[in-house]
Parts: sequence; structure tokens; C-alpha cells
Amino acid sequence: MLQAISNNTVQSQATNILRGKAKGFSWMVMFGPALIAAVAYVDPGNFATNIEAGARYGYALLWVVLAANLMAMLIQGMSARLGVATGKNLAEIIRDRYPKPVVWFYWIQAEVVAIATDLAEFLGAALAFKLLFDIPMIYGALLTGVITYLALLTQRLGFRLMEIVIGAMILAIASGFAMELLLSRPDMVSLTKGMFIPDFPDSYAVYLASGILGATIMPHVIYLHSALATDRIKASNNQEKKTIARFYRMDVIVGMALAGIVNMALLALAASAFYANGYHDVATISESYQLLAPLMGSKMSSIIFGVGLLLAGLSSSIVGTMSGQILMQGFVRFTIPIGVRRLITMIPALAVIMLGVDEQKALVASQVVLSFGIPFALIPLVIFTARRTIMGDMANSKSVTWIGSLICSLIIGLNIYVIYYTIVS
Repeated sequence: MLQAISNNTVQSQATNILRGKAKGFSWMVMFGPALIAAVAYVDPGNFATNIEAGARYGYALLWVVLAANLMAMLIQGMSARLGVATGKNLAEIIRDRYPKPVVWFYWIQAEVVAIATDLAEFLGAALAFKLLFDIPMIYGALLTGVITYLALLTQRLGFRLMEIVIGAMILAIASGFAMELLLSRPDMVSLTKGMFIPDFPDSYAVYLASGILGATIMPHVIYLHSALATDRIKASNNQEKKTIARFYRMDVIVGMALAGIVNMALLALAASAFYANGYHDVATISESYQLLAPLMGSKMSSIIFGVGLLLAGLSSSIVGTMSGQILMQGFVRFTIPIGVRRLITMIPALAVIMLGVDEQKALVASQVVLSFGIPFALIPLVIFTARRTIMGDMANSKSVTWIGSLICSLIIGLNIYVIYYTIVS
């Protein structure tokens, strides 16, 4: 009942906007899906890859983070546009247009990617509980599962509440790390150079770049964003669809910009706090938490870092579970209770913790796995959004399709290099 009231209110306000009857700040109701997607771009895997990159190479790989976020803007914009134009999410369109064996393959690989995602999120949140409250990792992981399950139940009160909760979390994370970066007093000349001049100091930097890419462009969120755009606001005609798509484009720019601020601030913080002070071997989140206070002269810097990690782990875990439901329903028309999915996706993280696997290595490896899943989501997205038979007159222009194809090629090339690096190293 409450969900229906909430969703109907959003639809009513959106209809007024589409008909030119917006009042005050009512236009803000059009924003939200990209904020949910953006949370997945600041999960604990980002902490792991960005911290190691900043500590090892200073500001040299900042350009990778910037490029990845620009790519994310284009990709998530295409995903939202697909949902608005077709009324279906990416997984459903793949199911409708690809042979059944291919669909099942797509579902299996997407679930593997989702498991890698959940691994990073659970490990990050559990580690945050340990650092902030000295709670053992295993109990922190279980607590993460309970909190995220309870948060997912708020979907029954309508998607707008979930958007507000997730939006507040990402704003808190972005504000905290922007403050951390200012306190660390970064070298602005080196920061600017690292942001705009491409450089790979050595072969391991390419491996880390792939991890950064996997942590920034999240395959499961490509599927999720198309679903969020599909059933959130109903359009009565094609012109209204185009208007909704324009609002969602701005939504994507805002959401991905916030995610970009967090990621670049994390890498720059590691560069200014660790690399600049000779701590080039700082490669773990735990080391970062412990060193920030003495290096920056304030215990608050460590606390802000820990709270940001906790919020990132919890919020991205919520989004990961939502994505898993979309994948299963979209590819194979099957759903399971949200609590059961939450329990199943906890198992790999619990196993890693109980086996004593180094959390930093597990986090970075999980992000590289994500990078391998990107082409499987991105290639059909580029193909489908270019076809007028699917998108109508909302199909992408040739230039957007060309850029999307270039991004696919770049990511595939990086993945091939990672295989080579892993074999020879």
C-alpha cells in the first residue's frame, strides 16, 4: 500500500513536469536512478585499487580514473536510454533476441561477476566494522548481511525512499573524501599532470589500471540502470520518453561526477599522504586507516576514512543484491526471495574471511574479474542502442556508437594484457 502511494506520487509529479506544470523543486523527482548506479562505482574495490595506485605511483594513474568515469557517463547514459526507449532492461532484450544457450551463458557469467562484486562489498564493510569498532571480520560480514537485508526491505515503501537513502550515502562519502583530500594538501601541479597526461610507469601499473577500470565501470550496474529507468516513470508518448531521457542524462552526469570525485580523491589522498611521504608499499585498506592519523596529524582523518569505507560497503552491497535480482529475472524469468539471494551471495566473502585470504589481494582480484565482465554487458548495449528497430528515433547517433565501440575495444585489449601479465609474472 505504502509502495503504491509513494510510486504514484512520483508518477504524478513526473507527469506534471512532462506537461510543463512543474512547481518549485518538483523537477528533482526526475533524478535518482543514476545515484543508485553511482554507489556501485565507489565500492570497497575502488578503495583497494585507488589506494594501491596512489601509494605506488603517486598521481600518475589519475588519468585512468578520470577516463573511466567519463566512459561510465556514456555507458550508464546508454543503459538508461535503452530502458526508457524500450520499456525493457538489457537482460530482457538479450533474452528476447539471443539463442537460449547464449542467454544461459550470459546469465552464468553475469552471476559470476555479481559474486565478485559482492565479495568486494562484503569484505570492505566487514573490514570497516573491524577498523572502527574492533568487530571480528566474520561478525562484521554477518552484520553487513543483516543491515543490507533490512535496507532492501525498504523497497516495499517505494523506490523513491531507496533513492533518497542511497543518495544520502553517496553524498556523505563524497563530502568526507573531498575534505580528506583538502586536509592532505596535494601537490596541485603533479595532480593536474597525473589527471591529464597518460602514463604507465611499469607493467604492473597496466594491471592496476585494469582493476581501476573494473572497479569503475560495473557490469552488473549496466543491467540494473536499464531496469531502474524502465519502470520508474511511465511515458504516454514518444516525446515524453525523450524528455525523460534528457532528465536521466543529467542524472547520470551528476551521479557519475560524484562517483568520480570519490575515486579521484581516494587516489590523490593516497598519493599525497603515502607516496609523497615515502610509504610506497602501502597497499591495503588497513594500513591506510592506521597511517592516515599520524601522517595527517588528526585521528579524525582515519575515522572519516573508516566511515566512508563502511558506507561504501553497505550501500554498494544493497545495489549489488538489487542487480542480482534483475539479472535472474531478466535472463531466465526466475526470482528467489531477496533474503535467500542475500544469504547465497554472502558465502564467498565468508569463505575468504574464514580461510584467512589476504583481503587486499582478494579485493583487487575481484575488480579484475569485473573488468572481464564489462564487454559481455557493453557489446550488446552498444549494438541494441544503435538499432532503430529496437530504439526507434531514440537510437544512438553514429558518433556515440563509434565511441562505445572504441571503449569496448580498449577494455578487451586491457583484459588480454592482464591475462598475459598474469601468465608471465
